[in-house]
Amino acid sequence: MNYETNKILGGIGAILMFIGILPVANFYGILELIGAVLILAALYGLSGHFHESGIFKNAVIGVLAGVVGAVLAFVILVAVVLANISSFLYQLYPGWDGSWASLSGMTADTSQFTSGNFDYSTLVPLVTGALAVLVILWVFAIVGTFFIRRSLKQVSAKSGVGLFGTAGTLLLAGAFLTIIGFGLLLMWIAALLLAIAFFQLKQAEPIAPPTYPPPPQPPT
Repeated sequence: MNYETNKILGGIGAILMFIGILPVANFYGILELIGAVLILAALYGLSGHFHESGIFKNAVIGVLAGVVGAVLAFVILVAVVLANISSFLYQLYPGWDGSWASLSGMTADTSQFTSGNFDYSTLVPLVTGALAVLVILWVFAIVGTFFIRRSLKQVSAKSGVGLFGTAGTLLLAGAFLTIIGFGLLLMWIAALLLAIAFFQLKQAEPIAPPTYPPPPQPPT
């Protein structure tokens, strides 16, 4: 891919991620996924253009960290939370027959909480599992955005477009602050800045790889 193609792919990918985060444009993560793939493709091209393998390598590590975190969180959700929720629902819906389909027509008996008949120990695995899922997602989000920031800082240094570094820093700060919710706003802004950064890339000739003088010839 040429330099201009990388610029367009990255810009469109960042815009898709920016739009996909909006509640009014919820496509079940499809826009964000397409956007991430386009950005990775652009970073791969820029990595070759600037002869800096770390640009693509760090981006891939960042994405893989996010995927591993999501898979691990899902496994814990299924193994801990979903496996223990039935005992909680049996108390909340005393007449429940165990069928998930029948829950839609039932009304929760909230008097169980005040009558002294509710076994609060059933909440422990649910709360513990939910907290574990949140912590795992948070930690892996920080790890992932750390490497993505490193990739974008390298693009910034090679291209001279400072917004790449700014977007990477906002992504990392947003990951730290997602624990209080404010971080999602920062990450949304970072996606917009990343789109602007890609479109600010100027057409340039490919950078030649470094050359080294030939080794001295042995004396004859």
